[in-house]
Amino acid sequence: MTVIQTLNKVVELAVKRRDDALGNLAQAKRELQQATDQMVQLTGYGQEAQARWSERCSVGVDAALLHHHRIFMQKIDHALAFQKEVLRNREELVERTQSQVHAAERDVAGLQKFTDRKLMAIRQLAQRQDQKNTDEMALSIHLRQSLAQAQARTQELRS
Repeated sequence: MTVIQTLNKVVELAVKRRDDALGNLAQAKRELQQATDQMVQLTGYGQEAQARWSERCSVGVDAALLHHHRIFMQKIDHALAFQKEVLRNREELVERTQSQVHAAERDVAGLQKFTDRKLMAIRQLAQRQDQKNTDEMALSIHLRQSLAQAQARTQELRS
């Protein structure tokens, strides 16, 4: 395997890592959106329950109903607190996966740039070698022609 083939394989793996990171980021964002939607739903449900309670209070309530309402609101508050923690975790996950995407993109760009430079260096080396071969061939032809002309002159002088 040549150096360029090896570098291309490394770039390919880095691209796969970046693509995986992008997939993970998309999944994390979907989960964050779901958690946000659930938080909105819970908040709305709690507000509706409180509004219904306010209406009931205007006509009077007994102690048992008040007790049930308080327990219910505690459960809503507990669900909201839990959902806030879920949201925080999802936001942190999005941040982490976004950082992984940035790192993977930097890796791909750096490896691609290195591969391009290496390929350019190999091409320049090949061009220099071709030029050297061309120059040596031209010199060889020139020397043969010069030698042939010198031999022809020497034969002319002898004759």
